[in-house]
Amino acid sequence: MASTAAGKQRIPKVAKVKNKAPAEVQITAEQLLREAKERELELLPPPPKQKITDKEELNDYKLRKRKAFEDNIRKNRTVISNWIKYAQWEESLQEVQRARSIYERALDVDHRNITLWLKYAEMEMKNRQVNHSRNIWDRAITILPRVNQFWYKYTYMEEMLGNVAGCRQVFERWMEWEPEEQAWHSYINFELRYKEVDKARSIYENYILSLMIYFTLKYYTQLSLHSR
Repeated sequence: MASTAAGKQRIPKVAKVKNKAPAEVQITAEQLLREAKERELELLPPPPKQKITDKEELNDYKLRKRKAFEDNIRKNRTVISNWIKYAQWEESLQEVQRARSIYERALDVDHRNITLWLKYAEMEMKNRQVNHSRNIWDRAITILPRVNQFWYKYTYMEEMLGNVAGCRQVFERWMEWEPEEQAWHSYINFELRYKEVDKARSIYENYILSLMIYFTLKYYTQLSLHSR
């Protein structure tokens, strides 16, 4: 408290709060901490670029990177993206055999992962490993025959290689699974590209027949359910 010249005590004025209503935007402690952390990260300098000057440094770099990838996989084997990044890194070093080994290990973890099969096969095709590509596509369509993307890519690859007979064989295997309408049209268009009109007509007839059988079975199934 302050004293006046007359000896009287003067009470200091307290600032009055004009609006006691809560603020429209509430700021939590978690938000303040998060923003502080974000500002801290923004201020961090970028890591220095590493220049590899000799084979020994290169081998050391590879060892450290592989250890980091393996540690990530050990923490959670089911995260397929970690396997793919690892394999793609090995591929970037032209270590195709190592990348292949990583993909095979990943398939042991999740052999029904569509992306994994696609990345694996695309790697082999990019490196012109035709027989390996065929092997992967063949395994993929055997394990997951209802994934049309595998069949489309497999037939496309064979046709681009000029293997017309092999492409036709893959199409025939595909049609045995009675796929969607677009798949039949792809097969018909394939034959028409090579002027095989009779074969295209036969495929179309088989498609119509398969539709008739499907709707007949569906009709009798519904009929038997209603008659119960």
